[in-house]
Amino acid sequence: MNFSIQTPLENNEILLNPLDEKDFDLLYKVASDPAIWKQHPVNDRWKKEVFELFFKGGMESGGAYVIIDKLSGEFIGSTRFYNYIENENSIMIGFTFYAVKYWGKGINPSVKKLMINYIFQYVDKIYFQVGATNIRSQIAVTRLGAEKISEENIAYHSKEPVNPNFVYELKKDKWLNL
Repeated sequence: MNFSIQTPLENNEILLNPLDEKDFDLLYKVASDPAIWKQHPVNDRWKKEVFELFFKGGMESGGAYVIIDKLSGEFIGSTRFYNYIENENSIMIGFTFYAVKYWGKGINPSVKKLMINYIFQYVDKIYFQVGATNIRSQIAVTRLGAEKISEENIAYHSKEPVNPNFVYELKKDKWLNL
């Protein structure tokens, strides 16, 4: 991989900073709201011991970000790049969550556009794994132009149960023509 998957990214509203161990407490404060995880396959991620696995996975991925509201300086969520596949020239974007008060305010499209525009300088395809019960995220990725290409059973971390997921694909040429 000849590029960084933790380059800080920003626009007028948000800042994506590489996730750091010191971010745990402030990020868990956001993630501790059960409403965030209601549609997610791991719907108890609001519990500290479950969120610790998520956070550890983000640190190990080398591609995780904390999402910061530039106006308030508040942590509002997290997202990450992961699973770069060199011979396919593809990467995944996911493990994204936001504080409920930021839902419906255009933050997710803003974050994803930052990430997509950056990473399409280096890859040709982006994949999104979305829980089969996570209707909100399924709608969000299709609004970006991603198309459902498969269904898979996935365990997000070795200690979590296997859950049904839909896999969506976004190709660079389609993104550039939107």
